[in-house]
Amino acid sequence: MTTLRKVMLVDDEEDIRAIGKLSLSRVGGWVTVLAASGNEALTKAAEEQPDLILLDVMMPGMDGPTTFNRLRAQDATARTPIIFMTAKVQKQEVARYLELGAVGVIGKPFDPMTLPKEILKLVPE
Repeated sequence: MTTLRKVMLVDDEEDIRAIGKLSLSRVGGWVTVLAASGNEALTKAAEEQPDLILLDVMMPGMDGPTTFNRLRAQDATARTPIIFMTAKVQKQEVARYLELGAVGVIGKPFDPMTLPKEILKLVPE
């Protein structure tokens, strides 16, 4: 059981970060930390200690699955629940992310009004 207070959103698209922050902070009521890349996510996650990380799959440089593995290798984020966000929600893709150890997958584009509910379905409080 995780009580969500702080959520980190990792996405290379500025629009997605802006909409995500509004959704997570206003609708979800959570403190929201943003990162624009896998490298930034590694640093910020270790400093901020979020209760949950929303991680974009397709990013330039370090992609989502690589970032996921690096987050798992850091003591600070080894057990932090991670949800992948992707436009590719085919069954085999989703299965692959769950096998990696993600708690779930949320499709993009997401609905900012229902995103917090989707998150809570995947991470029961």
